[in-house]
Amino acid sequence: MRAYERLLNYVKIYTTSDDETGTTPSTARQFDLAKLLVGEMKEMGIADARVDENCNVYGTVPATPGLEDRKGLGFIAHLDTAPDCCGENVNPQVWENYDGGELEIGNGLKLTPAMFPHLPKLAGRTLITSDGSTLLGADDKAGIAEIMTLAEQLLAGGMPHGKICLAFTPDEEIGGGAETLDLDAFGAAYAYTVDGGCETELSYENFNAAEAVFKIRGVSVHPGDSKDTMINASLVACEINAALPAMDIPARTEGYEGFFHLCDISGNVENAKLTYIVRDHSLENFNARCELLRHIEKCMNERYGAGTVELVLKDQYRNMIEKIRPCKELIDYAKEAIREAGSEPVVEPIRGGTDGAQLSFRGLPCPNLGTAGYAFHGPYEHITAEGMDFVVEVLKGITKKFSK
Repeated sequence: MRAYERLLNYVKIYTTSDDETGTTPSTARQFDLAKLLVGEMKEMGIADARVDENCNVYGTVPATPGLEDRKGLGFIAHLDTAPDCCGENVNPQVWENYDGGELEIGNGLKLTPAMFPHLPKLAGRTLITSDGSTLLGADDKAGIAEIMTLAEQLLAGGMPHGKICLAFTPDEEIGGGAETLDLDAFGAAYAYTVDGGCETELSYENFNAAEAVFKIRGVSVHPGDSKDTMINASLVACEINAALPAMDIPARTEGYEGFFHLCDISGNVENAKLTYIVRDHSLENFNARCELLRHIEKCMNERYGAGTVELVLKDQYRNMIEKIRPCKELIDYAKEAIREAGSEPVVEPIRGGTDGAQLSFRGLPCPNLGTAGYAFHGPYEHITAEGMDFVVEVLKGITKKFSK
């Protein structure tokens, strides 16, 4: 079975995560895909396929005779889809021999080269989109499909290999999941997440990340008699946001440039709340951003009175580069495999995070590979069947190199 055929089945399973539940997995529906994958792996012949109580899926493709002494190599993808866009009732559309131009995908939406300049390069391929009313879910069900296809091909025989460890984790989109993966049970010494963009992408740097929440307590009195008494919490919230660098936002930054992203704002005179995510590849710059937020909290409380503003900063993940750098072969093998599959690797920093960031700091060095998908987390998400085939070849190439 080709990887894209698996994708068409997987995206129909509703697995959106939810950062409000406080549970692991954050949504029980992720078990629906997890159990399906366990069943498919067992049908392939993966005897130890299983899902744990936290919705982590495990399975092992045993080493071929003579290569049992090789260290375990892992491939990881995540089960959930992003809560940014509806992930229920996904209806994938298959566009054979796409011409690389403007395409009406449904629900009044169009893919256009003006929005996505890479589209002409996909001409002649089989393009897969949603129907415009939901996201597609290629992030990261494409990664799952590619890893499952790799496993099927290895089990079919013909290619010597060491032990290959598979894992599919919950809640990556909300920063969880990987923390509950049992690394001893997983059994890999090294791994790759398959959770990136274009099929030639290789990433081993990601943002340092934190969530920042400002809680503001105002003083509400009658506006006609409020001079020197009222503290309008919503206006204080506006002041806080205005104190941040106006151009340090996602819409104005790229590459290694960091940002403050206002995710949510709510409030009235009495109470207000601002929720940000803070991102920077440089740890020094990241710490400076966090210090700026603390300084703003201090200044607001000096202006309006102690206790008016409370800042809650929560670290989310760190840049994996410091853990990947000592394992240079992980990068070299991936680059060589991409070249041998017929393209040049595109090495880019991740403007986000992956399970690999957490796992690298837990002792499992874990760079990230592309899935062949684009425009994740929204209704414009798309991927090609041929790009997914290419990723499977890259995974096979990496497997060969670790099996020498």
